[in-house]
Amino acid sequence: MKNTITLFLILSLLGFPFCEVSAQLKNPQNIPYTWKTDTTKRNIELSEITVAVPRQTFPTIDYPNFIGKAEGLDRFYEHEPVISVTINGESKAYPLNMLTMHEISNDSLGGIPILPTFCPLCNSSVVYDRRLGHGGQQYVLEFEVSGMLRNSDMIMADKQTQTWWQQLTGIGLVGDLKGVELDVIPSMVLSVKDYFKRYPSGKILSPKTGTAAEERYGTNPYTNYDSLGNKPWASFFDQDKLDNRLPPMERVIDLEGKNSYKIYPFSIIAKMGVINDRFDDRNIVIFHKKGTISVLDKYEISKSKAIGSATMFSSIVDGRTLTFKKVDDDFIDIETGSVWDITGRCIQGSMKGKELVPERYSNHFAFAWLAFHPESEIYGEKQ
Repeated sequence: MKNTITLFLILSLLGFPFCEVSAQLKNPQNIPYTWKTDTTKRNIELSEITVAVPRQTFPTIDYPNFIGKAEGLDRFYEHEPVISVTINGESKAYPLNMLTMHEISNDSLGGIPILPTFCPLCNSSVVYDRRLGHGGQQYVLEFEVSGMLRNSDMIMADKQTQTWWQQLTGIGLVGDLKGVELDVIPSMVLSVKDYFKRYPSGKILSPKTGTAAEERYGTNPYTNYDSLGNKPWASFFDQDKLDNRLPPMERVIDLEGKNSYKIYPFSIIAKMGVINDRFDDRNIVIFHKKGTISVLDKYEISKSKAIGSATMFSSIVDGRTLTFKKVDDDFIDIETGSVWDITGRCIQGSMKGKELVPERYSNHFAFAWLAFHPESEIYGEKQ
């Protein structure tokens, strides 16, 4: 963060000009405008966007190298969180600590072009499909970090059309692909230990990325940011928009219904251990396991507080709805007495080998999610 601040102070002192379009953006540091984006095509006001740092301040990790279990357990702290993605029998893990320094990885998995993303200011971890069709054209997009924010959330930009996209929602905001929505790919945030326990042949992002960020892996530039009493930084988020139904830094996971959303606060998930719920005719279950730490707490993330992992699945298996309870670190369905793990795999009992189908959910801070989806129902809220 200190390096970033120094960089845009230097740019400001050099007096770089900015054009008429950039003047409509919130640009307190007068950071140079370098985009060819068609800003006449937009579904938001440009004044909603804040230019926080220069374009490409955060280098994306494109088609990176990966390492296996033995080296991965040696190089990473066992309780640090990763985004776990599995497609067509192949699994990859993207450590949130590394993504804090890069925010985006253009990659592929199981033959599918994917986009793992993480915005530390919103604690939003979402994986998208980089393929889309629009206007009779088929695209396989590659993305960069724009340096701009909206509601404190990263705005991404694709390199082909220079459309600006909201990271938390996956919706095109400004440019040729305005209004197009990227497809979410199911993912889970797990600890390194739990990831390799479930996927012993899986791969984890190599910390040898060839970028200047290498020396900062394992540290957190946003020290104490996620303290429950904190608020998002006022320079990037209008404090009048804070939703008082939840503390701003309460972690939540979301579930999309037919016409609305429901969110589940981590504090409730952790307390209950298991949540069996029904929303918009869908039966779901949420598991919580202790141990996984925050990457937005202490400067040395290995010393950070434990927040645990929360995963969400359909609770229907072979046409039968199961009801779960938690016993130690495992989850038992009441109907058959079978034992399941945090990744939704049955490890013991008559259903051994079965897997729960993951829901398309993601992780966020409450303030960020509710800024984009204020209509969301909140689990546990009195109606």
